[in-house]
Amino acid sequence: MKFLLLLYFLILSFFSFSQSEKYTFSQSKMGSPFTITMYASDSSKASYIAKEAYKIVDSLNAIYSDYLENSELNLLSKKAGINTFTKVSPALWEMLNLSIKAAQQSKGAYDITIGSIVKLWRKARKEKVFPEENNLKNALKSVGYQHIILDSTTHSVKLLRANTELDVGGIGKGYVAQIIVNFCKSNGIERVLVDAGGKLAMVTQVDKPWKIGITIPNSEELIPLYLRLQNQAVATSGNKYQFVEIGGKKYSHIVNPRTGLGLTHQRNVTAIALDGATADWLATACSVLSVKKALRLIESMPNCALFMAEIQRGKLKMWQSKRFESYLEK
Repeated sequence: MKFLLLLYFLILSFFSFSQSEKYTFSQSKMGSPFTITMYASDSSKASYIAKEAYKIVDSLNAIYSDYLENSELNLLSKKAGINTFTKVSPALWEMLNLSIKAAQQSKGAYDITIGSIVKLWRKARKEKVFPEENNLKNALKSVGYQHIILDSTTHSVKLLRANTELDVGGIGKGYVAQIIVNFCKSNGIERVLVDAGGKLAMVTQVDKPWKIGITIPNSEELIPLYLRLQNQAVATSGNKYQFVEIGGKKYSHIVNPRTGLGLTHQRNVTAIALDGATADWLATACSVLSVKKALRLIESMPNCALFMAEIQRGKLKMWQSKRFESYLEK
C-alpha cells in the first residue's frame, strides 16, 4: 500500500507517569496507517478508547472519502451544477467551512474543488502515462472554491460549476487526527499522539513533550533537527511515496490547483499549528507556493511555524519561519 509517511515520531519517555503505561494501537484507515499512542491507567481503558476512536474514524471516512461512491462528499459532488442547495451533515458543513477558509487564506494554493484533477493524476500514477491535455483543460474548468455557495442559516451547499468534484485530501487526515485527540482527552487521557499517515496531532503536559523527527526529501535519513511539541499538530507533505515518473521527470500526488499539474520540485514541507486541520492544509499549500510566498503565508498565521527542505541541483537547501526555532530541541 502506498502512503505518505514523510514525518514520523520518536516517543521518548524521560519521565514516567504515576499509574500510567504507554499503549500503541495501529490500523489501516483512510488509505494509510492510523496510529494512536496514549498513556492510560490500564490496558482495558486504553483498548476501549482506541476501539471507540477507530469507530469515529470510520464514521468520518464515510462522510469525507472520495473513494467511497456513496460517501456524503461524493453524493454532494454529483449535484454540482444543478442550481440547487443541498443540506449537509454538521461534520461535512464544518469541513467545507474550514476548507474554504484555508483556500481564502492561501489564495487558492489549497482548493477543495480539485477532485477531478486528482483523479486524473491517480490514473496517471497507475498507468505511468501523462494525463491527456484536453482532459486536464476540462478538469480545470471545474476548479474554483469561489464557486461553492454556503447557506449558514440552513447548513446547505450549492456547487455552481458543473462536474466539480470535492476532495479533502490535504486537510482531512489532519482534521480527523485532531478529532481523535480531542476524543481521547475528553475521556481522561492526558497524553496522546495520533498519527494519521504523517499528519500528527497531540496533547501532553508541558514537561513531557513529544519528540518529532523530520526526514530529508526522497530519503529515509533524518535532518539533524528535532521538534519538541505539546498541545499542537504537525504535518509534512512531499512526494517520496506518491509520485509518477514520466519522461524522466517526477510528478507528485500534490497538484497545483492553478495549473492542474503534479508538483515537480523535490520538497518536504513541515507545518506546525494548534490543530491538525490547519497544519495539514498549510503543509499542502506551502508545497504549492514558492518559498517566499510560503514563508509570507506562515508569518501571517498566529501560532504557526514552517520548515522546508528542498533538493536543488543535487544540494539540500533549507528554510524556516521565524517561530520555528522556538519549537526545536535545545
